[in-house]
Amino acid sequence: MTDASTTAAQRGASAGTPARRGLVARLVLFIRQVIDELRKVVRPTRQELLNYTAVVVVFICLVMGFVVGLDQVFERLVSFVLGD
Repeated sequence: MTDASTTAAQRGASAGTPARRGLVARLVLFIRQVIDELRKVVRPTRQELLNYTAVVVVFICLVMGFVVGLDQVFERLVSFVLGD
């Protein structure tokens, strides 16, 4: 068996794992990764933002109407069962 064919388990666990880092180094790495991810963010255009806002407002109005309708039905049902 050659060295190239040995597995990570045969070489030892420390060969495949990075060394433990200090708290400050891990914090700096985290901040770098956050900045890298924020650079990937695609901001919506003004028109897209207006469209998304309109969709959300319409959806909220529909849900509010549904809840008001259920409230009216339950109010009348309770009023019928318990009397005025």
